[in-house]
Amino acid sequence: MNTRRWLTVMCLAAAAPAYASSAFKPIELKDAEMAELRGRYVMPGRIISFGIVMSSTWTNAAGATVTGTANMQVNASTVTPQFYVQITGNDGTGVIKQPDGKGTVVGGAGLGTGQGVTQSVRAAGDGNTANNGVDINVTKNGLAPANYVQSGQALIAGQPITGGTAAGQVTVTAKNGGLQMALQANNNQGNVVQQIGAGNVLQGTVIQGNSNFVSNMTQLNVVMGNNGLNNITQNLNLDQLKGLRPSGY
Repeated sequence: MNTRRWLTVMCLAAAAPAYASSAFKPIELKDAEMAELRGRYVMPGRIISFGIVMSSTWTNAAGATVTGTANMQVNASTVTPQFYVQITGNDGTGVIKQPDGKGTVVGGAGLGTGQGVTQSVRAAGDGNTANNGVDINVTKNGLAPANYVQSGQALIAGQPITGGTAAGQVTVTAKNGGLQMALQANNNQGNVVQQIGAGNVLQGTVIQGNSNFVSNMTQLNVVMGNNGLNNITQNLNLDQLKGLRPSGY
């Protein structure tokens, strides 16, 4: 009986140092692992409102303009997230005639396969202005937009929304679990594509004519409240921290 008892004690004594050395031992994370974690999380209940606004505008040399806008707002009262689309603009004065674009842009096939944010402007004309922008606006200790009413036509998967003016045509599509906005300028002036989804943002502009103004914008709006942790959550976190304290410290 004593032999068995001492054998048990010796086994536990031999195992104890190994267990103690491995318990709560810091493990260094590789850069690749940190990249996957960094900036991905916030405490539950902190985000009280989230919105996306995507817009593309094309104005040609004749003064005609077309703008496509898609927006979505999500908060605690939202049942199903929904994009709403508006296509606006004007046909210009008609005093100046828009000549056909004669430039040629080649290549760029790999631009649609990039990861993260991919932006490009390729032009084969003179006097053009183009810009791409991605904004992330975070408001802390804020309030969700009160009585926010989204306007426009509801976007349904498989049913693109199209509209235009003398400047060009805009087509907005729910695609691959995300959103795509394509703008085809009239008179061979060029085209635009914006797309967001699967963790990627794509903004591309091709200009083949002269004196065009093109603007692409994707905006993410986040409102974070000041909701603190409740007492139950705080106590659970404290209990976990107590387990990390060395004996006798």
